[in-house]
Amino acid sequence: MTPQSLQVLVTGASGFVGRQLCHDLLQAGFTVKAAMRKLPAHPVAGEPLVVDLGDSDAMNIAMRGVDVVVHLAARAHVLDDRSSDPLAAFRQANVVTSLSVARSAVAAGVKRFIFVSSIGVNGAETTGLPFSESMQPQPNALYAVSKLEAEQQLEALFAGHDTELVIIRPPLVYDAAAPGNFSRLLWLVGKKWPLPFAFVNNRRSMISLGNLTNFIGLAIKHESAAGELFVIADGESLSTRQIVQSLALGMGYRARLFFVPRLAMSGLLRLVGRHNIFSQLYGSLEVDTSKAERVLGWVPPEAPRQALAAAGRRFKEQSAYNTGR
Repeated sequence: MTPQSLQVLVTGASGFVGRQLCHDLLQAGFTVKAAMRKLPAHPVAGEPLVVDLGDSDAMNIAMRGVDVVVHLAARAHVLDDRSSDPLAAFRQANVVTSLSVARSAVAAGVKRFIFVSSIGVNGAETTGLPFSESMQPQPNALYAVSKLEAEQQLEALFAGHDTELVIIRPPLVYDAAAPGNFSRLLWLVGKKWPLPFAFVNNRRSMISLGNLTNFIGLAIKHESAAGELFVIADGESLSTRQIVQSLALGMGYRARLFFVPRLAMSGLLRLVGRHNIFSQLYGSLEVDTSKAERVLGWVPPEAPRQALAAAGRRFKEQSAYNTGR
């Protein structure tokens, strides 16, 4: 399949990943329908499509002429979640809605459905071998539980149909505008405060926004992607110390780091109610991307240290612009 012959519908098009994906797909020659709940303040590349993903009639119309669906829309990690039933909320957005979109894709004869899941399906931390496609899923967060359930039900739905299912499990996706805990890390590094990561030598696999959109573009058109599951990441795992150093370098200064024992930091984070981020800062999470290279010939185009530095530079530029400096 060639880009010029494919029309791609992207759900969650106004989000962090969706906005960049629509831009990159158009640049690569694809025709893009950008599906979103409402028009954003800043236009999204492609043909804007305001639609309720749970409205099957509206989605059946939206799917006309579509060759590939990239389903990004989801309820992701929610900081300070105040939902009365968080698991039910995750299931409604990530399972029920995904299945509804998939049914419309099947009914419309879409060639391929790409579901962007999460490496959290594999687990939260690695202590030996890196995560791979062959490992038994071990989700330990409600978000990841809902993503696994969506994967399983999508596989059952597409069985016996001509529409090809591709599942992608990325780890943390980073860029200057990344949400969640990475946004908090950018803010901390941007303050130039000393940070307690001097001797943190963990191994964290992440993926730059550019590398993720590059892989999705390949998964859209590559024949061998059909019916496959891929865990993907940047080509190199970095420690939290190296991540902070790369971000600071992009912001134009040398990071100031000091040492705090792991046990002390664990206790401090537990004391302030933030122990959930301890494994992200001090634990390891590595991903084996060899299948993506072997099956699709994929090599991440962006090196992580350079991509992190670029994210730090853009974050600083945006912060200066927003404050009028």
